[in-house]
Amino acid sequence: MPRSATRRTEGADIDPRDTDLEGFVGYNLKRAYMIVQADFRATLGEGGLSPRVFSALSVCVSHPHITQSELARLIGIERSGLVAIVDELEEKRFLRRVPVPNDRRVQALVPTDAGRAAHGEAVAAIRAHEDRLFADMTGEEKQTLLILLRKIRAREASR
Repeated sequence: MPRSATRRTEGADIDPRDTDLEGFVGYNLKRAYMIVQADFRATLGEGGLSPRVFSALSVCVSHPHITQSELARLIGIERSGLVAIVDELEEKRFLRRVPVPNDRRVQALVPTDAGRAAHGEAVAAIRAHEDRLFADMTGEEKQTLLILLRKIRAREASR
């Protein structure tokens, strides 16, 4: 009788690799993401920046005066979902909305000094978090992983 068809008793050791899920890239990406995200949140602490909020702040620090539409496109979320993120960053006084000179209907996002400082602190903490999480990988393996992940994103972006 196949092992999967045998009756198991509660508490029996089950090898997580004994499933067809282990052969799926998507499954492994999701499981790895869950580990990375949980450690990311623990690293930035209770009330710290979530991955989405950090991403938005990071792009705004790199591209001051970016519009909300441009920011939503760059980080891959709906404009309507971005409003709450920008509101949170504005409440924390990390961003300011400023009018765009040639279009009064559009607002640009400008990081404040506090936002740039918070971003710098978060980047240092996230680098330490990634160094810790990926300590078993060589520098070359990390670069290969980044290349492969970017390749997936590039294919989706070209559609």
